[in-house]
Amino acid sequence: MKTFRALLLAASVGSVALVSQAMAVVTIGAPAPDFTLNDINGRTHKLADYRGKIVVLEWVNSGCPFVQKHYHSGNIPRLQQSATSDGVVWLAINTGRDGTQGALASGAASRWLQEQKAAPTAYLRDQDGTVGRLYGAKATPHLFVINADGVLVYNGAIDSIRSADLEDIGRATNYVSAALADLKAGRPVATAATQPYGCAVKY
Repeated sequence: MKTFRALLLAASVGSVALVSQAMAVVTIGAPAPDFTLNDINGRTHKLADYRGKIVVLEWVNSGCPFVQKHYHSGNIPRLQQSATSDGVVWLAINTGRDGTQGALASGAASRWLQEQKAAPTAYLRDQDGTVGRLYGAKATPHLFVINADGVLVYNGAIDSIRSADLEDIGRATNYVSAALADLKAGRPVATAATQPYGCAVKY
């Protein structure tokens, strides 16, 4: 079993490395690039419209075992609920092109969110990969945290243990939760950049 998990992780990381060569590089401490995307309900979301609020960007793929780990366990849904109750804007972004793993149509995406008891502010589609490439999104999940001034303060993994095993969640340091806690307390984000892990984004 451990050999299989190691192979799964190695394959995922290898795919990510190939994709990342064509990516932009966003900079911690610099303004987060603006973008406009539609959600699965047809509403338009422009990042600049959320200036004054903390924003989390979460790249998601419902078919990815690493994403499933964090959703089936309730880890990401609970974090979404806690964050949004504090006024954080949480934007889940699916950059999978049509026909790829997890590239759900609007109705299927809505049902999946309900099944997972997920609570993002919105679920956005980025089918041509423009926003994913703008941010250099490499994996699902890959998360970015933007402060109320529109500055990028975190870029990386959800947590510190690179596995698809549910039991690892309780032992891991949740970097996104820690970043949000730092911002809420008025502190600089202690860990601002980590290496994302998961399935390669399906550009």
